[in-house]
Amino acid sequence: MSAYYKFIKRVQQTDGTCIAHYQPTKHAQGAWNEHEQHMAPATGLLTVELEKFLPQANMRIARISLDILGLIPLDDFTVTTRCIRPGRTIELIESVMSSRGRDCIIARAWRLMTQDTSAVAGLEDQKVLHQPDELPVWEDMKGWPGGFIESVRLVAAPDRRPGKGMVWITNDIEMVADEPTDDLVHLLGMVDTANGVVPRLGIELSAAQWMFPNTDLQIHMHRAPKGRWLGIEAIQQYGDDGIGLTSAVLHDVHGPFGRSEQILTIRPMPH
Repeated sequence: MSAYYKFIKRVQQTDGTCIAHYQPTKHAQGAWNEHEQHMAPATGLLTVELEKFLPQANMRIARISLDILGLIPLDDFTVTTRCIRPGRTIELIESVMSSRGRDCIIARAWRLMTQDTSAVAGLEDQKVLHQPDELPVWEDMKGWPGGFIESVRLVAAPDRRPGKGMVWITNDIEMVADEPTDDLVHLLGMVDTANGVVPRLGIELSAAQWMFPNTDLQIHMHRAPKGRWLGIEAIQQYGDDGIGLTSAVLHDVHGPFGRSEQILTIRPMPH
């Protein structure tokens, strides 16, 4: 099966830091620049490293915060993972992706203790009306270039429009070659596409005339997601001073499991 990344090696340092080496494949190629990686699979790969780092059976990742420091080269890279705040019930860990001598992404994850809270459980985000197998294929996303967009399949709710709507997305590609991709990695490895599913100017005009890349990605999860389809219930808003925001309620086939936020820098497409 095809993969977004090839694993090269992992080295455990004497100070407890772990350094993993990877190589991206063509499927990780971004939409804004043919020589960069898409943030979506990069998020999935960083989730792999955060999950692997000193896991504890009574804890899970509840939030991942990713800051994008610049273009992510479509080239060999390392991921350096360390613990910032150790604990038995609350823990903060960090993975830094670096390539060509500079840091590209800093990802930090809070791992929190899990326990039975079913007696007080309750949600305000609503389960959507349609499952992905009930919706028509949505090809408009293929207006974006790049190997990652080519790798995904999408369906959309009939009321999706520029600025707001519901889209489901999946793919059949492993995150790392020769390694099974668990549900968390698979689903979080597609969340960044929220910024491209409801562009306010429409996909054709946006891709040709305006850029609105995100400089961060925040993912909060009130439960662990399951399955292979990610539902993105997105809203995109542009301010009048060059800054915008894409917000989304994140769903799996069982219902909402969290939310994402992306801050945007809006600028004319360079020619």
